[in-house]
Amino acid sequence: MLACYKVEEIWMPTPNWSSAPFLPASSSFSFFSTLVVSTCHSLVVGIFGLYIVFFDEATIADPLWGDPSLVKVNLAIASGYAISDLLLLILYWEVIGDIFFVIHHCTMLYAYQFVLRGGMLAYLGNFRLLAELSSPFVNQRWFFEALKYPKFSKANVINGILMTVVFFMVRIATMPPFYSYIYSVFGTEAFMRLGFVIQCSWIGTCVILDVMNVMWMIKISRGCFKVISLFRQEKASNSFQNGKLD
Repeated sequence: MLACYKVEEIWMPTPNWSSAPFLPASSSFSFFSTLVVSTCHSLVVGIFGLYIVFFDEATIADPLWGDPSLVKVNLAIASGYAISDLLLLILYWEVIGDIFFVIHHCTMLYAYQFVLRGGMLAYLGNFRLLAELSSPFVNQRWFFEALKYPKFSKANVINGILMTVVFFMVRIATMPPFYSYIYSVFGTEAFMRLGFVIQCSWIGTCVILDVMNVMWMIKISRGCFKVISLFRQEKASNSFQNGKLD
């Protein structure tokens, strides 16, 4: 049991939330309702973000100064969710408080206000929102726990593998093309028009967010490898007890 508990702590990027499902039924705070909202928000901004990345010609043509109309809608939804979630983190700090999430939300809100107010960096701001597509898989882990699914059930293991793969694709694999683009436009006339404050804010906030993404990726990967290893051991043990060798 102790080994399983350690795996769960490493597997999830928000271990401080583990006590939330045990809140009294009379509590005014509903942990799982926040997960439902989080999942809905992630799907809305993630899918809308994918559409903008591939089909919004106005922002694709000029990632720094392209028409931000559609992007502003998507970032407004994301910013509204971030503010509400930040308030919940503060109000129920003893239950779901996590300093990394506070830093994440504040950094994101600071960066997105440049797009919402000034209209610059629209395509790139939306591109960062694709990271939200990993959240439904993270939240699903908690739903399985609430439904009493065994930790090594196929559903749990498959969701965990998908969570690791999608997290890598939308948060880690997107880093090289993103920073390559920054390098390609550095010093150009369009880049200089942004001004020193926005230039530093743009690059600085992205670095902060990506450092946290790498930290979470390491934790999730370690947990994924451990769960897969223990799952195979358990499967092999059951096969041996049943007199099977496969």
